Amino acid sequence: MSQLSTPLSQDFYTGKQVVIVGGTSGLGRALALQLQALGAKVAVIARGAIALDQLHQQSPTLIPITGDISDKHQTYPLTGTIHAHFERIDYLFNVASTLGPTPMPLLIDTACEDLEQVLATNLIGPFRLIKALLPTMLLHQQGTVVNISSDAAVSAYPHWGAYGISKAALDHLSRIFAEELREQGIQFWAVDPGDMRTPMHFAAVPDADPGALKDPALAATQLLQFLSQANPNDSTRQVL
Repeated sequence: MSQLSTPLSQDFYTGKQVVIVGGTSGLGRALALQLQALGAKVAVIARGAIALDQLHQQSPTLIPITGDISDKHQTYPLTGTIHAHFERIDYLFNVASTLGPTPMPLLIDTACEDLEQVLATNLIGPFRLIKALLPTMLLHQQGTVVNISSDAAVSAYPHWGAYGISKAALDHLSRIFAEELREQGIQFWAVDPGDMRTPMHFAAVPDADPGALKDPALAATQLLQFLSQANPNDSTRQVL
């Protein structure tokens, strides 16, 4: 990530209305807590009701929403709940991801159903939610969608087939949306936060050295700093 010119303004996110999909661990949790501390109004969507309740207890003003974006039947109920809390959406963070079965198989050994499930969570679910929330953003002629990507989207790693495919498609989805909606004031970013100390990373690489992995809190700070200074005419893919 290139050096940013100024530190994060403490009031940039004050009053911003933010939806985070997948916010009970790792980067999503760090984003939720930091945005709350910066004065944003934050809703977190997650499948795990217990983890969501624990996060809500830690940050009582946070809005917890239980839901699974991989289930198409939940898209509009989730959208309705979001709209019940927000009159506009300044930021949508699509953080939730799945690796598929672990240990991760070679692509030739990946079941079609497992690929479908990875795509449902990492690509189709975000696509449905973006489509459902875009009318509100277009109405206000503003809004930023941040899709969390990975270096697996651009590098062909053995055993990372289903995940890498889903993230490569998510990157290109972000590029196309950015081109189509830039004149309407909507920004799209695909952001690779780097390898982080998260449960998902250790599920993928059990023997990873924790000391070589980024703290999700640092990645969240870097991401929020980047977004506060981002030029909408820049490339839609950013590596932190």
